Amino acid sequence: MKRSIILSNTEIQHKIKRIAFQIYENNVNQKEIIIAGIADNGYLFAKKLKTIIEEISPIKAVVCEVKVDKINPLKPITTSLLENEYKNKSLILVDDVLSSGTTLMYAVKHFLNVPLQQFKTAVLVNRNHKKYPIKADFKGISLSTSLQEHISVEYAKDSIVAYLN
Repeated sequence: MKRSIILSNTEIQHKIKRIAFQIYENNVNQKEIIIAGIADNGYLFAKKLKTIIEEISPIKAVVCEVKVDKINPLKPITTSLLENEYKNKSLILVDDVLSSGTTLMYAVKHFLNVPLQQFKTAVLVNRNHKKYPIKADFKGISLSTSLQEHISVEYAKDSIVAYLN
């Protein structure tokens, strides 16, 4: 199976920094924001965003891990924060790749049960193959791919690379 690099580590670091600045601009009046990352890669992406946001702004970024069963998204969704810890706050739901939108849609549904000050979404790669009416407010790159192609984002100790398979 042929793999092509679509985003190198350097390119991904630039995308993460740009998304962090956009999140900061969108939350400039906030003291604290919640960055909810969908396990596993979305959570790793959320932790990277937290680091940059706290470097470039006075905002405290709290990372929340969101566990969604991607095979059966109707199963209960769990988060590493209690509802009262993100209630009435600005929340950014993040994942590495937005393909059909199924995972993001069910994760959004979970957070709709709690009043939030603001709710946005961020993805590193947007594939433009949505099955649901969901969009990424902040995105690293948008790609039009065939349904047979797969995008994977691989995290190593000191690098992140996105591949098209």
